[in-house]
Amino acid sequence: MPPPLLLAIDIGNTSIAIGVYREEELLATFRIATDQDNLPDEYAMLLLALLRTRGVDPAEVTAAALSSTVPPLITTFTDVCKNYFNVEPLVIGTGVRTGVRVRYDNPREVGADRILHAVAALAKYKPPLVIVDLGTALVFDAISREGDYLGGAIAPGIGIASQALFARTAMLRRVSIERPEAVIGRNTVHSLQSGLFYGYADMVCGMVRRFKEEIGEDATVIGTGGYAHLIQAEATCIDVIEDNLNLDGLRLVYEANK
Repeated sequence: MPPPLLLAIDIGNTSIAIGVYREEELLATFRIATDQDNLPDEYAMLLLALLRTRGVDPAEVTAAALSSTVPPLITTFTDVCKNYFNVEPLVIGTGVRTGVRVRYDNPREVGADRILHAVAALAKYKPPLVIVDLGTALVFDAISREGDYLGGAIAPGIGIASQALFARTAMLRRVSIERPEAVIGRNTVHSLQSGLFYGYADMVCGMVRRFKEEIGEDATVIGTGGYAHLIQAEATCIDVIEDNLNLDGLRLVYEANK
């Protein structure tokens, strides 16, 4: 009989990442839009359908781990886990063992997603580390040579920046965020793409340089988040991309709290 399955759910402001683990093996991943108006039954129907399309039997799920930057959805997905999978999820928060020492002035202010990234990164890479999350927000986190979470920096994500630009400038139209032919744009579309693509790539590397000045030039730089692969083409300061850092962190924290 195969080992039971762990359902890992990471709720972000824009999207929800879902992973299914059998021990250390990640069997399937899904990403769905975050919508606070959805009812537990609606999310459950969507999740059950996604699992079945990947050949995953929902009846094999016997555990769940949950993190969220959208507090109202914690209750929603707790209900999903209880009513449709008959499991009580481990909700990442105060009192949950992570194995990471947090040196923030107020550790309660650190988002669960940032600690999960640190847990997963430390399991695979030797510190010091810089973690760059290119998601809804652009988040930088620093892990010391001793493996302590020190803190970081937060800026608007590339998606948020582009939306604000298009919303506040009537003469500029929406464009896809991609690498343009040259840095100097010869038309409006390429000019917008240049500012967003090269501007954010240089911001990433500029901040990484400053972080390394404080924690060590030998720090490994780990990229994650929805825009990581796009920016990596120009942000050569990123050493490696880890697409499932958040889900791996959930699995590891669940294992530490069994």
